[in-house]
Amino acid sequence: MADSTADPGTSVAARRGHDTREAVLFGGVYGSVLACSMVAALSQYGHTSRASRRYDALWLLVTALASALAHGYAHYIAEREPHRRWDALRALAGEWPLIAAVLPTVVLLAGAGWGWWPPKGVEYAAFVLNIVLLFTLGLVTARGSHRTWPVAVGTGVVDALLGVIVVVANAIIK
Repeated sequence: MADSTADPGTSVAARRGHDTREAVLFGGVYGSVLACSMVAALSQYGHTSRASRRYDALWLLVTALASALAHGYAHYIAEREPHRRWDALRALAGEWPLIAAVLPTVVLLAGAGWGWWPPKGVEYAAFVLNIVLLFTLGLVTARGSHRTWPVAVGTGVVDALLGVIVVVANAIIK
């Protein structure tokens, strides 16, 4: 239900007051879990050539962009209120944390494809990178919410477990 006291010229997103920290956490966790699952899926077939790692990096980036587009568009459509001209683009631009969270894994895979490091086994480094990213996101946001250090560390551990679950699920599926 729309707020009848809100200025009709104010966009829906502005009236809702999206929290930047929440968006960064959501996008970061979503992107990190997406990167873990994509690396697991792409490495399932055991291709470890430099060309396959460049291909993996490209597909991870394309998947992240498609996910951000779908998620931003879903937010835009779900608001069900009149929109201003550029609200759709703002909704899409608001998905930048998802893309940012995937980029380190894209660089890691692309680097293996460009010969910066061996392409074989790079998926393990990608898993560790994303698990550390999930832990860090949980820790930083919990501390930003004035949680105690033990609670913040616990939050980081729980967030990191999301990545571990993806890795373990992949190992079981293989």
